[in-house]
Amino acid sequence: MLDTDELWQIVDQERTSLADLLDGLSLEEWETRTRCGDWRVRDVAEHLTIAARYSHGQVVREMVRARGNWNRMIHDSAVREAALPVAEIVANLRSIVGSRRLAPTTSPREPLLDLLVHTQDIALALGRTHQMPLTAARDAADRVWTMRIPPRPWPLPKARLVATDTEFTRGDGPEIRGPIAALLLLLTGRPEAAREWAERTGEPWTGVATPR
Repeated sequence: MLDTDELWQIVDQERTSLADLLDGLSLEEWETRTRCGDWRVRDVAEHLTIAARYSHGQVVREMVRARGNWNRMIHDSAVREAALPVAEIVANLRSIVGSRRLAPTTSPREPLLDLLVHTQDIALALGRTHQMPLTAARDAADRVWTMRIPPRPWPLPKARLVATDTEFTRGDGPEIRGPIAALLLLLTGRPEAAREWAERTGEPWTGVATPR
């Protein structure tokens, strides 16, 4: 497991890397639907800035607006904020490099998990290849597997997951082997993205998962 300082260093690096990727997008690419439900690139990008920018009072107001529904609050606040000019979205992302603010009930492992997975949502939708830091992907995958608070929103696959590029084995059942980045995408409810990531990067991917 990464220590807290290492976690935040990688979060800062990933925020900067994503901002650099976004800086070069066309206006059409900003409107592209991602691998994250109905969210466009701009929605996902702005979502990644909110936890670090919103005050406690803003979070409470957004929860009231969403009638107490946490998932609705996350979705609606991101889509509403994503109406900003794209230059401001990138500026917001760069402005939180170095921030250590967390959303309620989360640890420093959640911003890393969020960044790694949502950056792939964006990159894959745009036909780009964006590498994940190996140790960070392993830490994030372990976090998903052990999540209790906040509750894990994705069912675990009925499978034995074996990473081919780092030490990571979890679960029981039919074996699924692949790079840890693809396993992370699988664990966060993105089986097609997992396969696509492996194929795009030329990594081996074997097995089929069904949710628990």
